[in-house]
Formats: sequence, C-alpha cells, structure tokens
Amino acid sequence: MINRIDVHQRMSSIVIHNQTVYLCGQVATDKFADITTQTTTMLKEVDKLLLQAGSQRDHILSATIYLKDMQDYDAMNKVWDSWLPEGHAPARACVQAAIAEPEYLVEVSVIAAIV
Repeated sequence: MINRIDVHQRMSSIVIHNQTVYLCGQVATDKFADITTQTTTMLKEVDKLLLQAGSQRDHILSATIYLKDMQDYDAMNKVWDSWLPEGHAPARACVQAAIAEPEYLVEVSVIAAIV
C-alpha cells in the first residue's frame, strides 16, 4: 500500500511505502533569510513532516541537500551537524543546484524509516 499525504497536482508532501517515508523537497519558511536561518527552519519543517509520518530524524536513511552556492556549505553543515543526532548520520549527498525560487539558498530531500 502507498499512502500519500498532502497531495498536490505535482507532488505529495509525504509518501509512505513499506515503512519508508519519502519527503518532498523542503525549504526555509523565510526565503529571504541567511543560510543559517534558512537551514534551521528547513530542518524544522523536516522534523514536522517526519513526525506527521510516524518517523523522526534519527531514522533518516538518506538526504540530498541542494545549495544555491557551495560557499554556504560550511555554514549549512554547522546547522546540520547540530541538528542530526550523534551516531545517526544518513547516507547523504550535497550538490550545488539552481533552486526553483532563486531566493532560496538550500533545499533538502529526505528518506526515512518508520521503526
């Protein structure tokens, strides 16, 4: 069974299949903030969606992070490292990419387990 939550024309916010949670790309709540604030609020959105799906950050299996500018890599990682529970680092990729709205500096896509 596939469970889709908050379904829109182009995507669902959450898709659950076989005890695995797939989140659509998450961005900051304020697209005009700096990279630290954008990363912090983006990860709060991830927490909220994972909770809604019955998971949590220490069950993240994989994350793909998109940065508008790789010069923000260290600042983003500082927030990421403090948010991620020690010993629960997921498989991860981080790439520079053009994000749909140019004001956004960072976006993340997450896959997590329901345990």
